[in-house]
Amino acid sequence: MFSVHHFIFFPVVSLDHIKRSSRGSTAMEPVSAPRDVALICFTSGTTGRPKGVAISHTSLIVQSLAKIALVGYGEDDVYLHTAPLCHIGGISSCLAILMAGGCHVLIPKFDAKSAFKAIQEHRVTCFITVPAIMADLLYYARKDKISECKTVTKILNGGGGLSDELINGAYRVFIHAATFSAYGMTEACSSLTFMPINKPELEETNKLSNQSEGVCVGKPAPHVEIRIGRDGSNSSSPPMGKILTRGLHTMVGYWGNNTVDTLEPVRNGWLDTGDTGWIDRTGNLWLMGRHKGRIKSGGENVYPEEVELVLSQHSGVAKAVVFGVPDSRLGEKIVACVSIRDDWRWVDARAEHQGEGKEVSTQILHEHCRIKNLSRFKVPKIYYQWRRPFPVTTTGKIKREELKAEILACMHPRSNL
Repeated sequence: MFSVHHFIFFPVVSLDHIKRSSRGSTAMEPVSAPRDVALICFTSGTTGRPKGVAISHTSLIVQSLAKIALVGYGEDDVYLHTAPLCHIGGISSCLAILMAGGCHVLIPKFDAKSAFKAIQEHRVTCFITVPAIMADLLYYARKDKISECKTVTKILNGGGGLSDELINGAYRVFIHAATFSAYGMTEACSSLTFMPINKPELEETNKLSNQSEGVCVGKPAPHVEIRIGRDGSNSSSPPMGKILTRGLHTMVGYWGNNTVDTLEPVRNGWLDTGDTGWIDRTGNLWLMGRHKGRIKSGGENVYPEEVELVLSQHSGVAKAVVFGVPDSRLGEKIVACVSIRDDWRWVDARAEHQGEGKEVSTQILHEHCRIKNLSRFKVPKIYYQWRRPFPVTTTGKIKREELKAEILACMHPRSNL
């Protein structure tokens, strides 16, 4: 649902002033404030309290131009608002379509039924997704026997990569759509990199998403500069470090106490994204994971996203969430919460394998990780079958710390004494 209170807008010219100027003979002077704050957009706050991100007029303009150039928005497009305007993805895509001269279709709140009804009624050509939205659309399409949706020509996905299953499903339903994946953040006014997504079943291997050294998120937009900040002790190959960015797209600062703090987030002009990654020889950015989510196990760095990617490639795994828990020997022990597919069976240590071919167990997932060449120290030591929906934010991001707290409570139940 659209929540205006998530934004703070800064008017440049009052309506009364415009009315007075239009009645008078004096022409109104143009007003320009390119680096002034246009709006404040709050982060979803997966690692702490949400922060108000102050974004300039210029940042919104260059982001719009990037989406027009790379995704191909134009005046003939009909854009369905699947994302709320209180999120940076929703407002930045809205402004890109506005700049391109396209048409807007708004629904009060996203649900797959309303979305498909709007697509059919208004001949929608484009919309944006996160993996959870795409999954809902494809599930509804199967349930309602919607075989093809021919009007959609552009889909932009953010908030996490689409699995091969979701990509293939999107190609079957949205048969004329060019699908793009974007990596970004609120502090960078939405998308930093863009990548066209190939249909996995037409590729020998999906080389841009299934390597063990992270997930490829494409190349920077024309207005974006990215570099990898490494500390002296990091001698990894490929060279890995903090993903830093600078340019007109970066935020003015964080809003607090009726002022904008411009000192904390940006150092020497470079904004620390909070992510770790590396850049290959062709200029593609590879994402490893969040700094704060990094697990230190046996003196080695492990990024949960890398392990989750490998586990999710098993046919019986619908979703995996990985995190570290305290361990006296290793420092942190890697734990995986696994949601298995409906027609698969979880076999724990007390049950017997039936050899039916559709079973998932600790031993089977260990072997899967070995086959996928995941380093031994990255393989989870403990697996939990997760039977409920994973806790997520309003943008579909996993609340990893909330899940970790629940598992720790199960591992160390409170005493009744």
